[in-house]
Amino acid sequence: MSDGVARATGIAELDQVLSGGLVPGSVTLMGGEPGIGKSTLLLQVARSWDGPVLYVCAEESAQQVRHRAERLGAIGPGIWLLAETGLGDIAAAIESTSPTLVIVDSIQTVNDPSVGSTPGSVTQVRASAQFLTSIAKRSNIPIVLVGHVTKDGDLAGPRVLEHLVDTVLSFEGDRHHSLRLVRAVKHRFGSTNELSVFEMSEGGLRGVGDPSGLFLSDRRSGVAGSAVVPTLEGRRPVVIEIQALTHAAGGGIPARRTTGVDASRLAMILAVLARHGGLSSAQFDVYSSVVGGVRVSEPGLDLGIALALASSLVHRPLADDAAVFGEIGLGGEIRQVSHPERRLAEAARLGFTHVIAPMRTPDGPPDLQVIRVGDIREALIVTGLGAGR
Repeated sequence: MSDGVARATGIAELDQVLSGGLVPGSVTLMGGEPGIGKSTLLLQVARSWDGPVLYVCAEESAQQVRHRAERLGAIGPGIWLLAETGLGDIAAAIESTSPTLVIVDSIQTVNDPSVGSTPGSVTQVRASAQFLTSIAKRSNIPIVLVGHVTKDGDLAGPRVLEHLVDTVLSFEGDRHHSLRLVRAVKHRFGSTNELSVFEMSEGGLRGVGDPSGLFLSDRRSGVAGSAVVPTLEGRRPVVIEIQALTHAAGGGIPARRTTGVDASRLAMILAVLARHGGLSSAQFDVYSSVVGGVRVSEPGLDLGIALALASSLVHRPLADDAAVFGEIGLGGEIRQVSHPERRLAEAARLGFTHVIAPMRTPDGPPDLQVIRVGDIREALIVTGLGAGR
């Protein structure tokens, strides 16, 4: 292998987020919640990799991993399964098998006997990662580490390891939904502005070339509480549906529940709607969700959340052929967001004819009308949602 030249994994969607593939001697950390599909994807990498692969089963038995590999069709003469957790045994296996790729699943269960702490502790995880990193640099072999994280940000997760490795991939999604997102949080060999989208199937993870179309595939027309938003994930425009539901509270403190939307952002938008839009939700339970089980944090989602909430409050749907984007300020103003041209082009590609956007948004493609609004009250007026209940 040539130094510094990325080697393709054989999975196009993953190579996209890795800026071409895995660089010899590099250490890549793939982090995500348990059961999200990290091991499945890496077994598929092992199957498609051109050369011998050592897959260290440090969490499951070799039999369990083999059964999964058989289901995925990832069994081959060039894949070695090693059921070990001790660093010495792993190092010896790397020496004896001379692989061109090493996958360690997972780093939380690997231990160094010379370190006086239990496997999975911060000290043990750091020491194990340092040892494996030194092997990667010395032998010029790319190593991929699997790291679990929990919803409360457990210290044994990737946050402890970020400074030790060359690349950190975040594997996101909801295990109860089929869609998975892989993005580079850190990448010394390329951009962190790429996003890969996969769909989980019985045969494993497959790349999704048109995530926008998939996100909107089950969208129903004429439903109040729904808004379509062209978001930007890195450099990739992705159109998603945001849904909101408001219901008269039965007493006590009204509920505020979100899925895929930051709860503090929802609270701010509700306050702006009440103060500057004339739509109060004080007596209602409020629920909001990004369809598909993904999490979206970019500010361009704000206007979509606000109009979905307003649509639910007044029982009036937005136009089926309209999309919206824009950041909302505390004064009710609609602020510009990054790369509006890409958002407009993606909306037009999917057949939308109107986009409600901030004032300084440029013109879009010829068949797309850009309706510019300066504040939330104006946005409510142009969509016909300005009247209260």
